[in-house]
Amino acid sequence: MKKLLFGTLLLALVLVLPIPTMARVDVNVGISPPPIVFAAPPELIVLPGTYIYVVPDADADIFFYGGWWWRPWQGRWYRSHYYNSGWGYYQSVPSFYSGVPSSWRNDYRNHRWGGQQWNYQRIPQQQVQRNWQGWEKNKHWEKQNSWGVQGLKPQTRSQQPYQTIQPKSPVKPQSREVRTQQPRPQSQKVKPQVQKAAKPQQSKPKKGKPEKGQKEKKDRK
Repeated sequence: MKKLLFGTLLLALVLVLPIPTMARVDVNVGISPPPIVFAAPPELIVLPGTYIYVVPDADADIFFYGGWWWRPWQGRWYRSHYYNSGWGYYQSVPSFYSGVPSSWRNDYRNHRWGGQQWNYQRIPQQQVQRNWQGWEKNKHWEKQNSWGVQGLKPQTRSQQPYQTIQPKSPVKPQSREVRTQQPRPQSQKVKPQVQKAAKPQQSKPKKGKPEKGQKEKKDRK
């Protein structure tokens, strides 16, 4: 009886203990960052040399890139189609973040970028969401005074320096004079046709009556 009671308690502990652990995992993954309250739709600026947009006046880092709003929170990344809600967990660090310098907020406050004057432009979020794709395709910010930074040149993949490969002049093949020996016409040896002399045909005596001269000769004998 004691063994049965001990086994029942042990089985209950095995079944009960993993439940809180699993519940903690599910709760942590399902938590979304708290919403950011804006008094008005935010204005953004574009970081020089990129097509990454940031909200400079928000306390939290909020980016707009590739049609999504991005936000880091508690060591994880979240994204949404809206700037103030609907944040969903993103499994890794977004690729664009490698192009965001850690000092961008100080550069924004000082109106300096890379040691040059930065005359940034504040853009309403509606314009960014409506035009971001066309601006990137048409290289809009390159044409707008290079993002407001004098002499700035973007280092995109299509604009990275490359070595021009000059086409090599074609090597002329050395012409070897190959004298083709034309076949000589074989002289046909014409054998002279020797005409055989016709043998004189001996007239055979005709059978019948002997001639008169032959008859007289026989009589004389």
